[in-house]
Amino acid sequence: QVQLVESGGGLVQAGGSLNLSCAASGRTFKNVVMGWFRQAPGPEREFVAGITWTGGSTTYASSIKGRFTISRNSARNTVYLQMNSLKPEDTAVYYCAFTVRNWVPTRHSLYDSWGQGTQVTVSS
Repeated sequence: QVQLVESGGGLVQAGGSLNLSCAASGRTFKNVVMGWFRQAPGPEREFVAGITWTGGSTTYASSIKGRFTISRNSARNTVYLQMNSLKPEDTAVYYCAFTVRNWVPTRHSLYDSWGQGTQVTVSS
């Protein structure tokens, strides 16, 4: 089973930036997808971005497209989420997730492993 550890959350003013990291361990990285989700107070985790590990193909939610960038460092088994032009509505707990596929799912139920989450708070 893969273990995921997120870091990089915090408090930032609107318009600012944060870079989240998710370090993965526990298995080989072939035909896998790493994704970022977020959950504000409410029932559903919202898809933010995902990346295929082998080809580096990316998928983004429309609400963050153009402001957030997902990337990975294969040597470090780490995925990043660079968040720019942050807005108060981006405030949420951000989770890293993992699934064995060669395409990026946007449904949280299709991911097999999750990190513990990191809080991002954007003040107005």
